[in-house]
Amino acid sequence: MDSKPEAHAAAAYPRMSPEDLAPPPPPVVAPAGSNPYVLSSPSSGPPAKSTTENLREMLGSVGKRFGEAARKTEGIAGDVWQHLKTGPSITDAAMGRIAQISKVKAEGGYDKIFQQTFECLPDEKLKKAYACYLSTSHGPIMGVLYVSTAKLAFCSDSPVAYVTEDNKTESAIYKIVVPVPHLRSVTPTASQQNPAERYIQVVSVDNHDFWFMGFINYDSAVKCLQEAARGGA
Repeated sequence: MDSKPEAHAAAAYPRMSPEDLAPPPPPVVAPAGSNPYVLSSPSSGPPAKSTTENLREMLGSVGKRFGEAARKTEGIAGDVWQHLKTGPSITDAAMGRIAQISKVKAEGGYDKIFQQTFECLPDEKLKKAYACYLSTSHGPIMGVLYVSTAKLAFCSDSPVAYVTEDNKTESAIYKIVVPVPHLRSVTPTASQQNPAERYIQVVSVDNHDFWFMGFINYDSAVKCLQEAARGGA
C-alpha cells in the first residue's frame, strides 16, 4: 500500500469470478494491545443460517447481471463497485450492506445506532456516517465510520475473530474511538498500481494510525474527516 496521494481514476469493473461469490474465512485480528483507541464489545451472534444462505443464493444468481450493469456506470457507481470488491467476497460485501441498511431502517437511522453503540456526550451530535472498511494486516474489516462533533468512531458490521493470549479464537464487535482533539492529520491516498484503490489515513496526536478504505462516497468522507481534524465548523 503506497502512502503517496494520486489523482483518482474511474474504477475498473472486472468480471466476477466464482471466488467473488464464495464465502470467505473471517478475518483474524490481533487484540487491541496498547492501542488506546481500539475497543471491543461482546458479539450478539451471527445472523440465522437460513437467512445468510438465502441472501447468498439470491446474490449469486444475479451476480453476473450486476457485474455487467456496474461496468456500464460511472461516477459514484465506481466507488460502490470498489466498495464491494474491497472485501474478500463480493457476495458477503453485498450481504453486509443489505443487513446494514435493514438495521438502519429498523432502528430509526444512524443517529440512534451511533448513540446505542458508543458513549456520547450530552450535546454531541452525529455529522456523517460512512460505509467503509478498516484496513488491517489480516484483511479489511467491513463497518461504518461515524464522524460526530466530539469523535471519530468505527464499528464493525459483524463480530471479528481474534486470537487471545492463550491461543484461543474468540470474536467481538471491533470498535475504534478517536476524540476530535486527538486527531492530528487526515490524509487521502491512493495505490500507484491501481488509483481506484483509495484510502484515508487517520493519525492521532500520539502517532497511532488507522487506514480506512472502500468508501461508497470517498470525496465526501475526505472532506468531512479533514474538517474534523481541523476542529470542524
